[in-house]
Amino acid sequence: MDLYLVRHGVAYNADAKRWPDDRDRPLTPAGEKRFQRAARGLARVAPSVDRVLSSPLSRAWRTAELLASDAKWPKPVVCQPLEPGGTPAGVLLAVQGHGRALAVALVGHEPSMHELVSYLLTGDTRQLQVEFRKGGVARLEIGEGLRPGTARLVWLLAPKVLRGLGG
Repeated sequence: MDLYLVRHGVAYNADAKRWPDDRDRPLTPAGEKRFQRAARGLARVAPSVDRVLSSPLSRAWRTAELLASDAKWPKPVVCQPLEPGGTPAGVLLAVQGHGRALAVALVGHEPSMHELVSYLLTGDTRQLQVEFRKGGVARLEIGEGLRPGTARLVWLLAPKVLRGLGG
């Protein structure tokens, strides 16, 4: 299985006056526009996935919607373990429910995304430090069983590279 780990696009800074519940904090207009270009670039290196699982928080959900509209990936499905504070083990359990899929995209937040990369590659969330920029995407190949420490990193692309591919 291929896993595409996507960090949400650039969102507004936390502001309790504007968004008393941080779950509602959206992408900025510029962040949305930049991720649209990145999604088009992503479609060139990953033309299709079978499932898109996303954190339900506004900024991640909108990022997943942009993957559907601009990369032509499937509409997202809510995945609670991708919320901030979710565990990599919880994410793996959620992905196992989609075991027949050949390619699954996961849209979430930091530090969860780099911890998930480390967990999948080494079996330990703290073993690797990966810079996962907003709008960045990693592609990992996972062997049978979706076990921690069994993945192989195929690529990690910064959003600037994806935007360049997106024109």
